[in-house]
Amino acid sequence: MHFTNSKPSLSRFTFIGLLLFLMLSCATMNKNDKNYAKGGQPGAILYNYVEANISNNNNVNSLLANYKGPRNQSTVVEKYEDEIAQLYEQHVLSPNLSLSENEKKARFANITSNQASALFALYPIDTAKWMKIISTYSGLSKNDIYESAITAGLDPSLVFAASASGFEDTVTPLINSIGLVIYGQDEESTAAVKFRADDDRYWREGLDLAWEPIYGSFAGSIVYLEANTTYHIKVTITDVYGDVVEHTFQTTTKPNTPPIDPNKIYYLSEIYSGGQLDLEALNIEGSDDGYAKIIGDGPVIEAGSDVLAAVNIGNNSYVMLENLTVKGGQRYGIFAKKAHHVWIKGCNVSEYGREAVDIRDGIAYSSTTNNSPINYDSGIYLERSGIAVIEECEVHSPNLGANSWAVGHPKGANALQVWAYHDSYAYRGEFIVRNNRFYGAPDHRFNDVIEGRKNFERRGGFVKNSAIYGNYLAYANDDLIEIDGGQQNVLVYNNEMEQGYAGISIAPNTLGPSYIFHNYIHNLGDETGKEWTAIKAGGLISKPAGRTFIFENVIDVERNGIAASKVNNDTTFWVTTQNNIILTKNTGYSVGYCIFDKEKYVGSTSTNDLCFNENSADARYEFNLDNVIEHPYSDDTSYIETLKSSPELTLDVSEEFKIPNFSSEVIADAVTEEPSLVWEFNASGIEHAGFPKQYRYGTTTITDNNTVTLTGNNWRMFPISYTLTKDSVLNLNLEVAGNPEVVGIGFETDTKLNSSRVVKFYGKQAWGIRGEETFMPTVGTIAFPIGQYVKGKVNYLILVLDNDDIESWRNRDKAIFSEVRITETFN
Repeated sequence: MHFTNSKPSLSRFTFIGLLLFLMLSCATMNKNDKNYAKGGQPGAILYNYVEANISNNNNVNSLLANYKGPRNQSTVVEKYEDEIAQLYEQHVLSPNLSLSENEKKARFANITSNQASALFALYPIDTAKWMKIISTYSGLSKNDIYESAITAGLDPSLVFAASASGFEDTVTPLINSIGLVIYGQDEESTAAVKFRADDDRYWREGLDLAWEPIYGSFAGSIVYLEANTTYHIKVTITDVYGDVVEHTFQTTTKPNTPPIDPNKIYYLSEIYSGGQLDLEALNIEGSDDGYAKIIGDGPVIEAGSDVLAAVNIGNNSYVMLENLTVKGGQRYGIFAKKAHHVWIKGCNVSEYGREAVDIRDGIAYSSTTNNSPINYDSGIYLERSGIAVIEECEVHSPNLGANSWAVGHPKGANALQVWAYHDSYAYRGEFIVRNNRFYGAPDHRFNDVIEGRKNFERRGGFVKNSAIYGNYLAYANDDLIEIDGGQQNVLVYNNEMEQGYAGISIAPNTLGPSYIFHNYIHNLGDETGKEWTAIKAGGLISKPAGRTFIFENVIDVERNGIAASKVNNDTTFWVTTQNNIILTKNTGYSVGYCIFDKEKYVGSTSTNDLCFNENSADARYEFNLDNVIEHPYSDDTSYIETLKSSPELTLDVSEEFKIPNFSSEVIADAVTEEPSLVWEFNASGIEHAGFPKQYRYGTTTITDNNTVTLTGNNWRMFPISYTLTKDSVLNLNLEVAGNPEVVGIGFETDTKLNSSRVVKFYGKQAWGIRGEETFMPTVGTIAFPIGQYVKGKVNYLILVLDNDDIESWRNRDKAIFSEVRITETFN
């Protein structure tokens, strides 16, 4: 196998420690030294430098003064040299992870605005973490922190954003997926997802939500859902101490067709007489109760080049265009600006955009006096618009093809251009682009096939909660799909892509997570035959900070599977890849890699990817190799030859590597957990023992009908596996004799007693969760809402008969538990 060496990655907890311990000395580093120059944020890289060079002869000031590392890091050190030294002297930078509240107050109380700027610049990905610490423990005002963020080059809107209006937890349904964001979280927690359709009596497992460091949230998507279906969702967040909080949601996916106002159905032959079709002039728009619909019934819209767009939607909303054939438009075939709820179905768009009047150095211009090259002309352009569906359309044959990279960055027309940042927060994102055919020709290509505007901004591109799937995209001189900019819960899946310089661009991902899965990317190349990579990333540090999940794609290309493009001179990226087939052919510098990551970012992982280079007959990675788990057949040439010759390239994926809700096998089975509506306690089938430090004496008898009789001072521990939810109800029959202090049932995660996890139904001692009201006599049936008091995973069920009075035991205290079960109400 051919790998490029890399420094071992830091564990999560070590890395957090390094956050609080930065720089301690001085010497000069070689910017090409692999041990110190790569792997993470500027602060972590700088820590490695200090750690390697600290000595009695070096103090922090001299170390910083002599720092000669990579340019991005050197710039930060030069700008904040004094602040970094002061932070060290004030013990703000410390490896101690277990600080008390008083210690935190003491260490952070005197942070200055410039020192805060230094921390933000050193750790741009951990914006939320540092802002929380500084705003909580320092004396800086909100305005001070805003100014510090601006000075560090960060977006000041991030400050206190999670508590600001518009940042409540969100659940956003599309037609076949749902996006989730839960704010106010921390990186050390986990967020497990379960979901079920309204009429299902079982839960399906979703992929855990991903940590999103900019706003301090958990975010992610549930995919492959049915249209117009109500889903129940549970997100169980478990912190580092084992404490559990459950979030429950209910939402309904969007229908496959919009509601139509029967009084606003227009046939094109009745409303169109030539030239531009202008919906604003015709005052055609619908409402939330029903879209206005225009149906193509024969006439072709031919607008020529005298109008901006052949079809002008303007800012009219709740509009559906169906089966229109559109030709012409000076810039656009179909155009909307600041609209929402737009549905374009089955339309054929061609012959749009400007034509070259002047060619200078290979670049096209619309006149001899115009100094702006022809660019961004679009078959469909929805500008600053949101909540749209574009489906079953063909966009092809623009008037002008784009130039290739041979004469500079490609410029020219695209098929679809998206800027989904509507003025109203409620209408941002939510683009669905499905089952379309957008294609150029070998000698007449798009710039990008699907292009986003404001690429380097969080408000750019698809913004959030959007899906691009089932499309065929071909013939670009740059990217086939561009989702750069805001990418939170943006999905790209089940697409076929060929004949582009790059396949999917995610450079930069300014807010994640985004998901790229089940795509077929092959036969790349621009009009000159050159290509770069199937998936293009970069800009993690310069435009922080989004993570992209790349699952189960088939990539068959000449050069690279996943590689970087510079974003403000930054090639860092953050990906989680799994179960992909990545086949490359050529070899050479920066060529033929499964993943080409010169920065070797510590957060990226590659799991069970089959990576094979035809020339070297092995896998090629430029990556942090500590985070690579190869597919077992990566070296099996016979398996790879069989795979390549099969009609469909399908990877063997063992159970341990299947991805909940994403792996096709899991989707087919649809169930990873199927709890019964009623869980019954099978005491006779479980080995039991006395609960540590609580069992004193007494007997335990279990009869065939799972009735358990306890005598004495007897706490019995039964290992079980169950997850209590807010809807869990404990049911049992109970009979008590004598005068015990406590009779009840506990649900423990370990063998340490916790009174907040034990329900007391009877006894003279005031203790535990008080459930006496559900059991008034000494014999009776109990139904207790245990889920309102105890939630999460349970490892032990404890039956309790407690009485420390030996004389009372001689009077034969007794508790009989029978028909113990838990029911779920599925509210």
